[in-house]
Amino acid sequence: MAAQGEFFAGISKIQYVPSAAAGDVMCFKHYNAEEVLMGRKMEAWLRFSVCYWHSFCGTGADPFGFPTLQRPWNEGTPMESAKKRLGAAFEFFTKLGVKYYTFHDRDMAPEGPTLEETNRNLDEMTDLALQLQCQTGVKVLWVTCNLFAHPRYMNGAATNPDCHVLAYAGAQVKKGLDVAKKLGADNFVFWGGREGFLSTHNTDVAAELKHMANFFRMAVDYKEKIGLKCQFLIEPKPKEPCKHQYDYDAMSVIGFLKHYGLENHFKLNIEPNHTTLAGHCYEHDIVLASAFGMLGSVDSNTGSPDLGWDTDQFPMDIRNTTMVMKTIVEQGGLQPGGLNFDAKVRRESTDLEDLFIAHIGAMDAFARGLRNAVRIIEEGLLARMVKERYSSFSDGIGRKVEEGTASLEEMETFIKQNGEPKVTSGKQEKYESIFNHYI
Repeated sequence: MAAQGEFFAGISKIQYVPSAAAGDVMCFKHYNAEEVLMGRKMEAWLRFSVCYWHSFCGTGADPFGFPTLQRPWNEGTPMESAKKRLGAAFEFFTKLGVKYYTFHDRDMAPEGPTLEETNRNLDEMTDLALQLQCQTGVKVLWVTCNLFAHPRYMNGAATNPDCHVLAYAGAQVKKGLDVAKKLGADNFVFWGGREGFLSTHNTDVAAELKHMANFFRMAVDYKEKIGLKCQFLIEPKPKEPCKHQYDYDAMSVIGFLKHYGLENHFKLNIEPNHTTLAGHCYEHDIVLASAFGMLGSVDSNTGSPDLGWDTDQFPMDIRNTTMVMKTIVEQGGLQPGGLNFDAKVRRESTDLEDLFIAHIGAMDAFARGLRNAVRIIEEGLLARMVKERYSSFSDGIGRKVEEGTASLEEMETFIKQNGEPKVTSGKQEKYESIFNHYI
């Protein structure tokens, strides 16, 4: 196991220095973990998590270029590098000062030629991870299973037309749930990387959706059987790698869950980069999921909409982080979910310190967003304006509509008595100007 300081020598624990100059990027200028806002510490509102796959397994490779990130922990046999990687990760977590991390099963340990060997590798690595968790106090925000990278899953996992493949995915998830319990994970995420279709000509959509629902029921049953106390999350994405993925966006997933009677067992893990891929604005799926009481966690990243693909960049836009944190604070927080940095440094950012700089900048961006959101909520101007805009539903016929007791006959009677409605301005520019006041 790597010793503390071996991989990030010369970098000490990141400090909060609000007076730091613009060029000082190895300290927090805005994120103050102990600062209390609306009765809760900043670290409790934000619950930051570092993802294993991008930060420690990433190589900088993309569809057009070879790896550019030569990491010292990726040397040796697969299990040797896995152990080095684990040591580097926990050194990073503790120096950055985050309390949580996330991983896929195949990030933590290499796959072997058989399921039995694969599981032994995972057992060995998670034994080491548990030791480091106990030593450092860092916890698992969520675990997930990689059901998309191996060639066996090229036609999907839970939606595969071959039940043999679906069975393998089930065996893998069973082990993943065992690992989640072992490590005390707060959540378990399902991301359907290959759950969709490339062509409707060879796809039975109804059968695949039913099989996926039944797969989720098996996971729910096993979770209850082993006494796993964690939240199940589904992560929407509209495309990539499939032409169309069944978990297209928040509303698609919510509709799926309600159709199959699974809505009480799952919430959503929203990734804004996926939201923009679906053609929505950055905060769209976060707001929609929260409105239905289904927002469980956030993969805190961003993308470049002009590129049109999933770039997984670190979130640095204060307007975006303010909108996200406003929704989170209004729903009372994300616990047991959090803000997981499902983001990777650019393939051109090759220095080890760039990994720290990226996370520090994103954490500061969310700290600023949190402070902005708290001011907006505490001052209440926007909320009062919205309330006034919908005030016609507070009494009379509007109250009956609100309560679901109105009829079309009553609508007709009301119009005959009151005539043509007076159209009122939506005042969009006023709302936007007021919002900008807080940024």
